[in-house]
Amino acid sequence: MLIKFRESCFQISLVKIPSYNECSLRINGFQFAKSSPAPTRKRAILGLWVRFRVGVTARVRGLGLRMGLGLRIIKQTCVRVCVQEAVCALNTLQTNVSVLDQVQRERSELPELQLQAMRGFLHRTGLTVDKLDHLNIIHVTGTKGKGSTCAFTERILRDYGFRTGFYSSPHLVQVRERIRINGQPISKELFTKYFWEVFSQLDATKDSHGVNMPAYFRFLTILAFHVFLQERVDLAVIEVGIGGAYDCTNIIRKPWVCGISSLGIDHTSILGNTIEEIAWQKAGIFKPGVPVFTVKQLDRPMTVLQDRAKEIGCPLWVCPDLEQYESGAGPLSLGLAGQQQRCNASLALQLSKTWLQRYRQSGDLSHTSLTSPLISLPLSPGLKVTEWPGRTQTLRHGPVTYYLDGAHTTGSMQACVHWFSQEIQQEESILLFNTTGERDSAAMLKLLEPCQFDFAVFCPNITEPITENNADQQNFNVSVENMLTRCLDNQISWQSLSGTETKQGSESELLIKGRLPLLAKTRTHTMVFPCILSALQWISQGRDAVLAAAGSPYLPVQPSITAKAEPLREAAQVSVLVTGSLHLVGGVLKYLDPSLAS
Repeated sequence: MLIKFRESCFQISLVKIPSYNECSLRINGFQFAKSSPAPTRKRAILGLWVRFRVGVTARVRGLGLRMGLGLRIIKQTCVRVCVQEAVCALNTLQTNVSVLDQVQRERSELPELQLQAMRGFLHRTGLTVDKLDHLNIIHVTGTKGKGSTCAFTERILRDYGFRTGFYSSPHLVQVRERIRINGQPISKELFTKYFWEVFSQLDATKDSHGVNMPAYFRFLTILAFHVFLQERVDLAVIEVGIGGAYDCTNIIRKPWVCGISSLGIDHTSILGNTIEEIAWQKAGIFKPGVPVFTVKQLDRPMTVLQDRAKEIGCPLWVCPDLEQYESGAGPLSLGLAGQQQRCNASLALQLSKTWLQRYRQSGDLSHTSLTSPLISLPLSPGLKVTEWPGRTQTLRHGPVTYYLDGAHTTGSMQACVHWFSQEIQQEESILLFNTTGERDSAAMLKLLEPCQFDFAVFCPNITEPITENNADQQNFNVSVENMLTRCLDNQISWQSLSGTETKQGSESELLIKGRLPLLAKTRTHTMVFPCILSALQWISQGRDAVLAAAGSPYLPVQPSITAKAEPLREAAQVSVLVTGSLHLVGGVLKYLDPSLAS
């Protein structure tokens, strides 16, 4: 009797033979001894982390009959192995912290070579920029709100019955979130299948071309294009990574429409130190004859956008206020909270309407008759049900309410504070904060000071002490010591703002010898924890049933730290604002919303 099933990334054969006591398992060259007790073999199979590839065959003789190990378990285990191995291989493309500065200097000095290199990588996978023209792309850039704009746009067009692709960054919990089909992250099976198709082609050609593999974000961009073409989406909503002109998504030649969300200061080492320089970079996605919509901007960046549009030869319109769509229809509610989402929703409506116009005119841009922003639109019900986790998101877990927003610029932090101040139910309030990269932490903490938090908690973007269990959220671009040093600096900044004296001495020093510190450090109402899980467990004090499922605390906490949490144990309501970094928010969501990690 021969039972076979095929997955996109592997094949398993289960064979029943008369002498089933003589079981043997061979996977990718690894053999289990025939004399091994069946339970031992079962545990080995379930815990085995091996590299499956397309076409690899595993044969299991007599297995499962005596042990009760079903085909379903084997399949689920192998899928888990495949995804984990794919993510681990992807992580090898991250730029190591030791060479990151050099890579960033090269990119800033010769930015135009980045697109040339991207075309080369694309060609090595069998794709061309010509093929990308068939994706009917909506291309969106901006400093803040571009992800939310893309989420609104994708949902609106999905509600019209189109099969949508959506590429965004960064991911919160799992890397598959970056590549979505019909609003959902691609499945583990599809991710693994398409990952190895692209990875294998690039790996096989790297020597002959005299270059290595593409970096992390470049690879994922190529993978997204490959997935959307293979899955035959009707359209692809593409969010720019950083900037626009030299971003690797800008190999797109013929988008159907482009959008620009709110502009501000961010990524200055790459984009420039002034708002005008940043606006010039963002306008780099403009293409001749392709309609462009922007939210209202300050005068200086708006002038740059207008000049670039004239230079490139494309029409540019400013989106109307959302209230202009609402005449006679009453106030419009959105699926995403916060006043700033209203301009994002207006931009999404313009992008969607323009795309629909071109679709109905057989994709011929020369027939697109736009003379002004379109305000006579049907208000899509998709706006009310759009979901975009980690952005002005509220999660209520019994007496503990979490407010999550990945604000990481001064402009987005101002919007975050406004939203939180309106939402909070004042009892005990806690700030959980971290930043990454070149962000001005002190400036953002100053914006948060009026919230008058009872506790300020700082931790790095490390989900748990055993990072090997979480490949999707590993970051090799910064050392653990640098992450923890930043947390201590943030603590000092907050103490300075709140008037709390900083204790001097060994307690304030960072002592790491190849491991995380085992104890939380305290400064009156501020403290630093070595990972996200330990911070959340202290904040919730066992009152969050969802978080309690994560198990007992990994790290011991000093009795004095436990004593300081007494108000959190007694308060009727506890409000927690998590902000400063989307990576921090993603690490928190891993525990607060386990469905995102399933």
